[in-house]
Amino acid sequence: MSPANPILSDSELRQLLAGDRRIWETFVPRAAAVMRAPIRRLLSPHRLDQETGDVLQDCFLRLVRHDFRLLRRFDPARATLSTWLGVIATSATLDHLRRQPPAADPVEDHAEALAAPDAPAGDAPLALPPDLLSPRQALILKLIYEDDRDVDEVAAQLGIGAPSVRSLRHKALTRLRAYFRERGGYE
Repeated sequence: MSPANPILSDSELRQLLAGDRRIWETFVPRAAAVMRAPIRRLLSPHRLDQETGDVLQDCFLRLVRHDFRLLRRFDPARATLSTWLGVIATSATLDHLRRQPPAADPVEDHAEALAAPDAPAGDAPLALPPDLLSPRQALILKLIYEDDRDVDEVAAQLGIGAPSVRSLRHKALTRLRAYFRERGGYE
């Protein structure tokens, strides 16, 4: 909507906030047209275009929640209603994206990492029992310590959260310490 054709006039906004259903029915398609652009712009890189309607619905829920509290906070001296709606749409979309699970990268796709790594020249590989570490723990240790990746990279690659990577690393290191402590090779 252009300034010459605003989404709602000041009097229509007051009527909307007073609960005028006719104004709401006028407002919804106009506001939706404005909010779709930032929603699509943010969802497209993640190939989530089909979720535009869900985010748009969340925007309207935010607007009506608590007796239109968010819409009542609109200040025409600070921005146009279109800009205000764009900010709400952007915020709702970012919240929606934060709730998305990370892209999965199954462990099975990294079979080469689960195999015993080649030992450096002159070094004999450690003789560990095959069941000492789980395949996922072994993979996490390989990615962090051999491939020199940080926890966030490993989490993104495996499609799990960073706290899970830290937990699996801690459990693996605890098992290794206990194993070597029992054999007298670690203090």
